[in-house]
Amino acid sequence: MTTITTIAYLLSSILFILGLKDLSSPKSARRGNLLAMVGMLMAIVVTLLDKEILHFSFIVIGLIIGSAIGVIIAKKVEMTAMPQIVALFNGLGGGASAFVALAEYFRSNGVLEKSTTVSVVISLFIGALAFAGSLVAFGKLQGFFKSIPVVFKMQKSLNLLLFASFITLSVLVVIYPANSTGLLAILAVALLLGILSVLPIGGADMPVVISLLNSCSGLAAAATGFILSNNVLIICGALVGASGMILTRIMCRAMNRSLSRVIFGAVGGSVVGDVQKEEERKVIRYTEEDAVMVLESAESIIIIPGYGLAVAQAQFVLHELVKTLIDKGDKKIRYAIHPVAGRMPGHMNVLLADANVPYDLLFDLGDINDDLQNTDVALVVGANDVINPAARGDKQSPLYGMPILNADKARSVIVCKRSLSPGFSGVDNELFYEPKTMMIFGDAKDSISKMVKMLTS
Repeated sequence: MTTITTIAYLLSSILFILGLKDLSSPKSARRGNLLAMVGMLMAIVVTLLDKEILHFSFIVIGLIIGSAIGVIIAKKVEMTAMPQIVALFNGLGGGASAFVALAEYFRSNGVLEKSTTVSVVISLFIGALAFAGSLVAFGKLQGFFKSIPVVFKMQKSLNLLLFASFITLSVLVVIYPANSTGLLAILAVALLLGILSVLPIGGADMPVVISLLNSCSGLAAAATGFILSNNVLIICGALVGASGMILTRIMCRAMNRSLSRVIFGAVGGSVVGDVQKEEERKVIRYTEEDAVMVLESAESIIIIPGYGLAVAQAQFVLHELVKTLIDKGDKKIRYAIHPVAGRMPGHMNVLLADANVPYDLLFDLGDINDDLQNTDVALVVGANDVINPAARGDKQSPLYGMPILNADKARSVIVCKRSLSPGFSGVDNELFYEPKTMMIFGDAKDSISKMVKMLTS
């Protein structure tokens, strides 16, 4: 059975790697997801058979309950809630690793080898930290409390003290593994540190937070694999941890900010109210009919989606608008995707894939940004920070240095937005006040639906 188990684990690991590779492209993402699921199913079945479990009662009950919850979430949760669901699932993965580490420790009554004890400490700490931090991220994204950074005096010092406490407690637990009080203290420290680490991070930085917490949950799983001597868990956890860290680096590079600045920078404060801003500066309001006239005469159009597209659930009608424009004339229409648009990595890709937008119409920032200056119209739907020119010219702006989509360089700009309120960074957008910008206020779904009706009437 050991040989069969080893071969099955090897096949599962290969499927995980192939699945992860396919997830790097929207075209192959579904296939990659399927390969990874098959690999995980194989690993679970072989593990259950290899351990010669006598009674499957609790396992079957857990399988039924977990599957039911998963199906309900998949059916009921809107696409707008996908970032917080991903954050929640990250947390559950980390929490599961922490609980397994605790269970294995108490099952053995603390009688473990030094190397296993170290793995227990690491799995417990990282897993609990990911669990608590993910719950805070979920709460911010779900709107249970404000998404702006929560900061207080001596916050960094407190975090440093907590981490120092973890190091001290870890040494004591490794030296005296039978002392369960130290292990429970590590659990408490990890939970508190997880909460305090995510509280000062604003909503605009959630893509980085989610990818980082995903990496943490993977590292916790890998450490749990060492505790259980389970090779496939080690490999799977290492893959998740490494890919999550790479994705975190990509997200940070997309904002031109270091990970430390994301975690401790507290970007995104209170914003100025719409009424006050409109009294200070006048914005010309355009109608959907004005936008249709510009779109009909344009030969090249680049669409820039943002979080507002998800909020309005306008991805389907937006794709209908694109098809209608293409049918009415020879137009070059593409989508420009910023890496941190939305509230999770790949958020815009998921939304547009949901509307069956052809993958060859989707372009990353680096591939399409230079084309914006030669584009007739940049159609912005719900994006804000990722097109804010302040990132290029205002050294006092928290967005300064962040690579943006050069919507302001297009010949004309149409912005579908509910109001003039800033994005999560709290920075006003000068592009909205430029003469060539057409501001269409209101729900993006309603506005674009009106455009489609005008084009088809």
